[in-house]
Amino acid sequence: MHRSGTAVALCALLALAACASGSDGPAPEATAPPAAAAPGAGLNSQDLKVGTGAEARAGQRVRVNYTGKLTNGTTFDSSIGRSPFVFTLGGGQVIKGWDQGVAGMKVGGKRRLTIPPELGYGAAGSPPKIPPNSVLVFEIDLLGIE
Repeated sequence: MHRSGTAVALCALLALAACASGSDGPAPEATAPPAAAAPGAGLNSQDLKVGTGAEARAGQRVRVNYTGKLTNGTTFDSSIGRSPFVFTLGGGQVIKGWDQGVAGMKVGGKRRLTIPPELGYGAAGSPPKIPPNSVLVFEIDLLGIE
């Protein structure tokens, strides 16, 4: 009885050793799944409400309402109470952060964009309301695609 137990243990040990030594190379490293990338370099995008309509793509004219703030909470511009703003997505008519951040939104959606200076107004700013090198925070409602 004692011999059979030892034989089983020895077989198990040999099987484990064979598995460990039969590798053709180093074991693959465990990696975390990639995080969702922001639409552009340094751009932070957060959907506050995902729309159910058509998806905005480059070359389309989009109609939005927006509010723009500095990181200290000061509102520097808003279309609320005025006519919605219309522009051609990806056409360079707006700051790069908008072209990148509005792409992929669906009509009826609301998105918060935190835009670094290099995708906003950069070192020049937009005096008098936007100082140089400002991070901009926009809440954008995609009202329609024309």
